[in-house]
Amino acid sequence: MFYALAEGKVDTEDLRYVHELQDIESLNQRALRGELEVTAVSIHAYAYLADRYALLPHGASMGDRYGPRLVARSPMRKEDVRGKRVAIPGPLTSAFLALRLYEPEFISVPTPFDQIEDAVIDGAVELGLLIHEGQLTFADRGLHLVADMGEWWFEETRLPLPLGGNVVRKDLGSDLTRKISRHLKASIAYGLRHRSGALDHAMHFARGLERSRADTFVGMYVNDWTLDYGPRGRQAVRRLLDRGYTAGVIPKRATVEFADD
Repeated sequence: MFYALAEGKVDTEDLRYVHELQDIESLNQRALRGELEVTAVSIHAYAYLADRYALLPHGASMGDRYGPRLVARSPMRKEDVRGKRVAIPGPLTSAFLALRLYEPEFISVPTPFDQIEDAVIDGAVELGLLIHEGQLTFADRGLHLVADMGEWWFEETRLPLPLGGNVVRKDLGSDLTRKISRHLKASIAYGLRHRSGALDHAMHFARGLERSRADTFVGMYVNDWTLDYGPRGRQAVRRLLDRGYTAGVIPKRATVEFADD
């Protein structure tokens, strides 16, 4: 998404962007403190940020019949998950929200996302909720799929599972927000048009993933949904957060605001 911005491939006019690479839960926490003018966040986290941030109309990571994957050392059924220890990538991640909707009763064990597979294999937890490239590699390590949150969500709603989005701080004002939105959309569009170069850039952060799998992973979460949520994407965001509130996972009903509303 940010390749073109990072490499100066798009004209950012009089604005300068400082790139800070961190895992999504760290960005969620920083957004809660209002530290960042523009950031990627989990859609789940947005429920706690809606008073200060608006969602940009682009930058979504959607799981269209796929998403975070719940895995275990041995085959399990849905009913086996109840009461088990589950390594999660953070309490504000959309993966965690989806899992709570799938099965409310389990013991969450917050774990850095890149250590979750090890926690399952080592027996520190019975199950792990995988985000990022672990969704593609878990079987290589002998782990078994219990449930795919994106597929489960689609069966429930016939909608894609909204996982992440880009937000902008409301105090920047409408003129500056429109300019930022234009730059970020141009960066996403450039990356989609120049996929090979964008993938070269992304490989710096691939944590040893081979290029073909990295290409698959990028295609899962940077695609036409990323360029624009569209009506179904926006509906999916509101449905997920409403379901979270109704289930008691989110304490306050979120008013979803897109920057172009």
